[in-house]
Amino acid sequence: MQALKLRIQGQVQGVGYRRWFEQQALDLGLKGYVKNLSSGDVEAVILGSELNVNHMLQLSLAGPAHANVTSIEQTELKLDDAGFADFKMIRD
Repeated sequence: MQALKLRIQGQVQGVGYRRWFEQQALDLGLKGYVKNLSSGDVEAVILGSELNVNHMLQLSLAGPAHANVTSIEQTELKLDDAGFADFKMIRD
């Protein structure tokens, strides 16, 4: 089990990035969340198998068609899945 907190930077708001991210995470069976930040970045926490978390990280770099990801800051978290029943998009 691996957990990462991501800060996704670039043109990632107003382009469907959160909805796209949520669908990819659900398809991979990940738990956690994705949300917009007031800075214009997107924050996500992803929890799952190391293989699926790493795959999601790679997908995140590409993003949906209209996004332009310039960088992703990642922090490894010490979490178990007790706090996350599923994956959700947090709306502001």
